[in-house]
Amino acid sequence: MADVVIIGAGAVGCAAAYELAKYKLSVVVVDKESDVCEGTTKANSAIVHAGFDAEPGTLKARLNVRGSEMMEELSNKLDFAYKRNEAMVLCFDKDISGLEALKEKADKNGVKGVSIISGDEARALEPNLTDEVQAALLAKTSAIVCPFEMTLAFAENAYTNGAEFKLSCAVTGIDKDSGGYIVHTSKGDIKARCVINAAGVYADRIHAMVSGTPLKITPRKGEYMLMDKTAGGYVSRTIFQLPTKMGKGILVTPTVHGNLLAGPTAENIDDKENTSTTKQGLADVKAKGSLSVKNIPFNKVITSFTGLRAVGDRGDFIIEECSDAPLFFDAAGIESPGLTSAPAIGEYLRELIEKRIPLEKKEKIAETRKGITHFAALSEEEQDKLIKETPAYGKIVCRCETVTEGEILDAISRPLGATTLDGVKRRTRAGMGRCQAGFCSPTSMALIAKKLGIRIEDVRKNGVYESEVR
Repeated sequence: MADVVIIGAGAVGCAAAYELAKYKLSVVVVDKESDVCEGTTKANSAIVHAGFDAEPGTLKARLNVRGSEMMEELSNKLDFAYKRNEAMVLCFDKDISGLEALKEKADKNGVKGVSIISGDEARALEPNLTDEVQAALLAKTSAIVCPFEMTLAFAENAYTNGAEFKLSCAVTGIDKDSGGYIVHTSKGDIKARCVINAAGVYADRIHAMVSGTPLKITPRKGEYMLMDKTAGGYVSRTIFQLPTKMGKGILVTPTVHGNLLAGPTAENIDDKENTSTTKQGLADVKAKGSLSVKNIPFNKVITSFTGLRAVGDRGDFIIEECSDAPLFFDAAGIESPGLTSAPAIGEYLRELIEKRIPLEKKEKIAETRKGITHFAALSEEEQDKLIKETPAYGKIVCRCETVTEGEILDAISRPLGATTLDGVKRRTRAGMGRCQAGFCSPTSMALIAKKLGIRIEDVRKNGVYESEVR
């Protein structure tokens, strides 16, 4: 029997596994996809929110601020990309009461380094802001992160510390049992003393398997446009617009890897799998983004994509033990700022479990994790040394991002290694550049096929293989 089964291997599920794997517990993470961060986590704004927007007194506010405070130290310990770049929230009206309300929220939430500046002061910091900007809220603790690297870091460290991951493993039902729960999956049953439901847009369906209490999750579709690295310096801060009930509006932000990102739209839909982009949605990104930043170089867009946010029906994160299902914990409705809050949610879930089950820390755990060595980030001297030690690092596979064969082999071979092209892409950035995998895919496919012992024609871009490859 597992002590804890976590359903969902996104940022929240992996953060919970990272936290719980420090204790003398048997932890199993299950996900229907073939890799971690295949759901909401794979397509978001990659912002570490300072915490000025969440309603004071809510769980969302508490965990946002705590997650933001944790992130830099975690990035150093677990080796994932993070950058403190500040943020601005723009006001286009002489009435700045909306900014003042945000500032008041920031103060109540305990967010440091928040101030209101004039439009001219904002343009002095960000020259490409439009002339219509009258004032701005400046938040100095806002940051950007790589959501893939962060989630993979949590997962790999949890795995190293004993957590088990069952991927390509769909949950088909859950029954209450005298000792807890029986989680039925496409790969057999798992007995569990405790269950954490971190299933993103599917959290309501998982919840309904054990509980009669109401819970509804609405997918909120958000479309984005990603621009080439030549546009990456167009703004240095994350540029927001005053938020509405549908979210924080269209943002324009640099990424930790040097690109420029604009989006997302906000459209509530019924289809939990609809990640299509639309002509109208991308037109909205352009039109609304241009209210904030003038002459955005949309001619340098290299890809567009859509993410689905899991919007709950209570106006706050839903993180609690079910009243009619003992030791079944929901982590549902984790919309923005869910990515920022993820490590704090992991802590909070551990605290909830600890109130019900005595926990004992392991005597020895891996406190740190070393990520994939990114060849392009090394000095020439370091590159030469690495090539001498491992010649595969001297073979460039992805020219756009300067990703080597050595990095791709590492991505496949490391704990919870990549089995698909998208898995390689998220770990190494091979295929994320200007040509969008037009040149590197054949070589990446050949490396995956050889390492996994499968035919090259059986290598998938993403998704679950028909037969087990691990």
